[in-house]
Parts: sequence; structure tokens; C-alpha cells
Amino acid sequence: MSIYDTLNDKQQEAVFYTEGPLLILAGAGSGKTRVLTHRIAWLIDQIGVNPWNILAITFTNKAAGEMRERVDQIVGFGSESIWVSTFHSMCVRILRRYIDRLGYDTNFTIYDADDQKTLIKDVCKYLQIDTKMFKERSLLSAISSAKDELVTPEEMTLRAEGDWAKKKIAQVYTEYEKQLKANNALDFDDLLLKTVQLLQTQPDVLEYYQERFRYIMVDEYQDTNTVQFKLVSLLAGKYQNLCVVGDDDQSIYKFRGANIMNILNFEKEYPNAKVIKLEQNYRSTSTILNAANEVIRHNTGRKEKSLWTENGEGEKIQFRQFDSAYDEADYIVSDIKDKVNSGKREYKDFAILYRTNAQSRIFEEKMVVSNVPYKIVGGVNFYARREIKDLLAYLKTVDNGKDDLAVRRIINVPKRGIGLTTIGRVQDYATEREISFYEAILAAGSVPGIGRALGKIESFAALIEHFKAEGERMSVAELMDEIIDATGYVEELQADSDEEAESRLENIEELRNKIVAYEESCEAEDEKPTLSGFLEQVALVADIDSLDEETDYVVLMTLHSAKGLEFPHVYLAGLEDGIFPSYMTITADDPAELEEERRLCYVGITRAKENLTLTCARRRMVHGETQYNKMSRFLKEIPLSLLSTGALFKKEQTEEEPKVSAYRQAKQAFATKAFAATKPAQQFTVTKGKGPGYDVGDRVRHIKFGEGLVTQITEGGRDYEVTVDFDTAGTKKMFAMFAKLQKID
Repeated sequence: MSIYDTLNDKQQEAVFYTEGPLLILAGAGSGKTRVLTHRIAWLIDQIGVNPWNILAITFTNKAAGEMRERVDQIVGFGSESIWVSTFHSMCVRILRRYIDRLGYDTNFTIYDADDQKTLIKDVCKYLQIDTKMFKERSLLSAISSAKDELVTPEEMTLRAEGDWAKKKIAQVYTEYEKQLKANNALDFDDLLLKTVQLLQTQPDVLEYYQERFRYIMVDEYQDTNTVQFKLVSLLAGKYQNLCVVGDDDQSIYKFRGANIMNILNFEKEYPNAKVIKLEQNYRSTSTILNAANEVIRHNTGRKEKSLWTENGEGEKIQFRQFDSAYDEADYIVSDIKDKVNSGKREYKDFAILYRTNAQSRIFEEKMVVSNVPYKIVGGVNFYARREIKDLLAYLKTVDNGKDDLAVRRIINVPKRGIGLTTIGRVQDYATEREISFYEAILAAGSVPGIGRALGKIESFAALIEHFKAEGERMSVAELMDEIIDATGYVEELQADSDEEAESRLENIEELRNKIVAYEESCEAEDEKPTLSGFLEQVALVADIDSLDEETDYVVLMTLHSAKGLEFPHVYLAGLEDGIFPSYMTITADDPAELEEERRLCYVGITRAKENLTLTCARRRMVHGETQYNKMSRFLKEIPLSLLSTGALFKKEQTEEEPKVSAYRQAKQAFATKAFAATKPAQQFTVTKGKGPGYDVGDRVRHIKFGEGLVTQITEGGRDYEVTVDFDTAGTKKMFAMFAKLQKID
């Protein structure tokens, strides 16, 4: 019996069809990874294709690793020649080789989201952009969307003609790109955009990769954006042997630029394309699948398919409605604990899924109290932590001296007595002469007005030059140790006795572990570990890649993070109108928004293998206000015959009229009295657009509590509520009007 006999008829058809465009519509749990790996094996084993001519693209490093492992098991010899990678990893490989054609050095830095925020702040400051009017986040989003759609700064400027606001955004985009290039840096969107530009402008490079990748397979095709579509089209342009796998019902990343039309219009782009539907599900029970089918059936913008299984009917879906979100969390955590205590389950069998990250807090609290091990996927990324960013900035400076952000981050970390005024003068000198910040540091003696700080800057420059020289002969792990020792970074942390310092030291240790693991993986693959290689790996890592399936803990994650995963028992929490689907979606004019949310619900349901529990609460605290919500319309789309409602349901079927929230009451009262009052009452309100004079992330001073960091600003009806983490007095919440906080420059 051959390995291909284990496939069902439709899977075999997809594996054996090798020439020309192919669209595989693979429903959730239909074995698409299996099809892809067997298809690669068939190409090599039976068709005689050179592994070197095969490219397989996935969306996560984890999926790429799994695919490579499976291919190795099936094919064995020669599989290492296949390119199995994410879009971004593939583009980095191409750019490392050819980006000098576009005017960059091949040792470019990849900027993460934090680096981008810092850069956009610098750009806004330089261009004197009012960040109250043009929010930094919105500007970054506009730039990202432009890059996704292959729009250059020049094009954006032309399109903005006559529109003042759009002209401002185009101006920011132009300067942002200019500074990126000066720093020899690319952001994530650039990795794709620059690769497309390279292939469009360098015919010899395009021809090389078209010849190389004669057979291309793309997983999760429903999540591709315009630039990814263009990249794939260019590479497959010559031989047309393009196989794309996806499920339009699982397209949930519109907010990241994903374009569902790429999969819906595939046959228009490739009129001779063959379409194969994989509808047999190997993951879930028929009850769970029937619920998923019934929900998604309400969407109109989709390709017709219906999942089925031979797994049997299974248990009914548990549905519970609670008075409050606290009751909901209590029930879920207790239910998990009971099932584990019965000896039939382990903690790792359970996942709690929710719509937004904010919903995790209550579950966390209950888990801690109940002594249940858990892990949140999608919290603060390890590489976004301060101490990790600091040490990586040292490594980036050694690797790419043109990276101004990295150099500026560490010039006074640990503290060396180099103040902001000095840094500003060095920056001005660099800007005037159009040189990098680090080059200006090396020429610090020529910087006017630098005075007594010269010696400190020169010793910093000598330190970096020492690291660069050591980096030539040291391994990455040894260089990291040298940086930690020579800078005294860890010593400074050790002198700090608080708990946070302890956790930071643990994080640094973990960073060192990651470097060693990187070096070992290079040696295993017979590759030379390099500093650039490690930094590249760090830049391309995704949070989901850190999920350890062997460790025994309950997983908490958003529905977006859960895509591609499966668990024996899933709890889908917060199923209320206003939460899921969100209030924004319900009130949006575009019906496509609600369809996207429904696809997200479909993804959540189809994560469950054996048991699914759906929960909602009558009231829930959102943004500091109690909301009374009806159960989600998605719940109502599931036939009652598939649900087990417990004893509670009798009470719940007579839905109470939602109480009006305090905020809405106040709003109504204001509306009725506004015209009746003869003398307007003195109002104490927040003047919109005028913030308290400082932002989240700024350092401030309080007359009683001393200095601290602003961690949150909430806009209330009467004033701004500010949360400050004070250096000595701990965390305090206060009203801006009374706190009289002073920003520290």
C-alpha cells in the first residue's frame, strides 16, 4: 500500500494534479497540510521534479517547520533543497542577495512595530505634524495600507492633490521612507514591497527565480494581500504551476490588509484553473461541524461548501448564559478544573477563546485563584520587552551602524550621563551633513556645543567599535556575554531589588538561551550562525510560534490567534451583540464587516475537536462602564437541536429588556434637559483634541508621589483619568485636572 492510498478521493485528485493553476478549497480540518506535503512528495517521487525547483509558502514559521518535517519523513533525501518558508522569510532571503540593486546595503535591519512607532514619532517631530490631529498609529496604518496596495510615496502624493489631509499623510510617508533608507532599514511591509519592486525592475533576477521555482504552493491563500498576490503572480508568471490552498470561510485578517477577493477571483485571474473542494473534516464531531455550517451559511460572499465527517455525532454543544462576566469566568475555570480532576483530561486539552485581548483579565484572575496553569498567547511579545529591546539594539548597532534608532536607544543605556540636549546636537549635526547618527558620534569632536559630554560620547563610540571588532571573531552568544559584561547592564539590574528586576534578569537569560538555540539549529543544518542571521530570525518570529503544545497549561487567546490550531475542548466566551460581533461591526454600513466577524465565529467553532462550550453574560464591564447586552446573533444562527442548555436555559429564554447603562441614562437626561433649562448649568468637560499635555509612555512628576511613567489615559465625561506607575509610590489612578502632573522632558 502506497502513502497516497491513505488519502481520500478529493485529496488524491489534488495531489496528482501537478501541471497548471490549481485552487484547493480546503475546509477547516480537511487535511490540507497533508495534501500539500503529499503533493510535494508526488512531484519529487513520481514526476521527477528537482526539489530545488519547488517553493512552498506558509503564513507562520511554525507551519513552515511542520511542513518541512513532514516532507522529510515522506521523501527523505533531497528535501532540504525545497524552499519552505513564510512570505517574509522568503523575501528576506531574496533581498539579502539582491537589495543592493535598489540602493540598500545587504546587511539591512528589519524594524518591528516598536521601532516603527519610534521612527514615526521622529518623522512627525521633524515635519512639525500635529499628532493630536494626525495620530501616529493612524499614520502608520495609512503607510502600511499603501505598501500593501503597492502605492509608492510619489503615487500617494499625486493622488492627494487638492486634499490637505491626504497631502500631509503623503508627506509623512515620503519622509518615513527617506529615514528608513538612511537607517538602512526595512519595515515588515517593505520586505514584500521591495521584493516585488526588485522583480519588476530587474528582469534577470525575475528570470532566475521563475526558473528556480517552477512549482509553487501557497497555503492560507485567503489571507494574502495585494502585494503578496503580485509577488506570487510574478514568480509563477512563466510556468503557471501555481497551487493555492485556502478557505474563503476562514478569511479573518482584513484589518491586516488581507483581500478575500484573491481567492474568490482566482479563476478570473487564471481562467484555465482547476478547482478541487476538500469538504471531509478529520478534526471535529458532526455536531460541531453542523453548527459551523449553519452559522457560515448566512454569509453571501463565499464559495459554496459544506463540511462533513465520519467521526460520529459526538456530544451536544454546551451553551450557558450568566448574569455577569465574573460568573462566566468562574464557571469556565471550575469546569476545566473538574474535568482535569476527574483524571480524564489534562490542562493542555483546553482553550478559552475570546474576541478581544481585554477579555483575558478576568480569566487570568480566576486561574491564579484556582491554581490552574495557563498561558496567554498574544500578550506582550517577548521581543518587545524593554531589556530585550535594549540588548538587541546593541546587537543591531554592531551589525548595522546606520540604524539610528538602535544607536539612539542605547547611547545612554545603562546611564552614561549623555543627556537629551547632547543627543539632539549630535542628531542635528548628522541631519545637516546627511550622515548617520553613529557616523556623527564618531566625529563628535566636530559637533558644536557638545562641551563636557565629548569624553562620554567618545568612550561610548570606543565601546561599540570594541564590540564590532570582537563580533568578527566571537560567536553571537559570546558577543552577547561581552556586551552584558562590558556595559554593566545586568549589574545595574541586579542592584535593583524589586520583583520586576528579577523577571527582567530571567528574560535576559531566556534571550541568551534563544541565541544558543539559534546557533545549535544552524550547526544542525550545516550553516554558519551569524549575527545578521540571528537578528533576522528574531525579527520574523511570531507570537503563535512560541506555543508549546507539550507543556500542560490552559491556553487563552483571541479568535484571531487561534486560527490554524485545534484543541479537544474549546470555550468560546463573550458571545454577546456588542462584544462579538463588535458594536463597530453592528453599526457599520458595510455588510462585509459582519461577514468577516461571522467567519471569525466559524473559525472559533471549528477549533474544537470533541467538545465545544459557548458562553455569554447579561452584563459586562467594558471601558469602565457596565454594558447590558443581548446574546450574540451568531448564537441564534445555531439550531437549538445542536445545543445543550443546562437547567439555566428556562430562565434565559425569556430575555429581559436590556437595562440602560449609566452612561446612556446620563446621555438621555442631558438630551431632554438641554433645551428646557433657562440657565445652563456650569459644565466640567474634557475639551476634545486637547489632551492633558502628556501621552502614554511619557515620564511625569507629581508634587507628592515624585516621578513615574504614564501607563494609561482614559477619556471620561468630566476629565481624563490617568494611570501612573510611580518609581517609589507604586501605581496610582487620578484625574488629570487635580493631579497637576508635569511632563519631564
